[in-house]
Amino acid sequence: MRIISGKHKGKSIVAPKGIKARPTTDFAKESLFNILSNKIDLNDIEVLDLFCGTGNISFEFASRGAASVTSVDQSLATYQFVNTFGKSLNLPVKCIKNDVFKYLKTSTNQFDVIFCDPPYEMPGVDLLVPIIMERKLLKPSGMLIIEHSKEIDLTNLEGFVEQRAYGKVNFSFFSNP
Repeated sequence: MRIISGKHKGKSIVAPKGIKARPTTDFAKESLFNILSNKIDLNDIEVLDLFCGTGNISFEFASRGAASVTSVDQSLATYQFVNTFGKSLNLPVKCIKNDVFKYLKTSTNQFDVIFCDPPYEMPGVDLLVPIIMERKLLKPSGMLIIEHSKEIDLTNLEGFVEQRAYGKVNFSFFSNP
């Protein structure tokens, strides 16, 4: 796992074994950021990374110029690693140890991009979109991306724009309705 582009291009991300995560593959991550860089300016944006795992996506956004990245995960190992690694690279990444659904119900911040990578087998993935939209956590011109397996169909949810598949990784994109 590595940072693909930006000021820390090529930097390896070596997460401790205590983090139980399925990191987004470099192939899928590179494809995702190609899409994003053609749709929005990644400089000075505010990003929310839910179920951040190894921080792979958080570090990529920060390396590419995001003003701030808030990462949320309930794992203590993730919380410690993401904060320590982000600080070591002087990146604007802050990890919050919390259950994602609890965080969403209490957050009052708005974000330009919200990225969600829940465990593929987690029930209730389809609940993330309505919660985020109802709580107005996405800025008016913002983008919500949910990474999921091919078995999950989010195309009927409000704000759905498109779905892209890269091997076993699927990204569903949403905008404010």
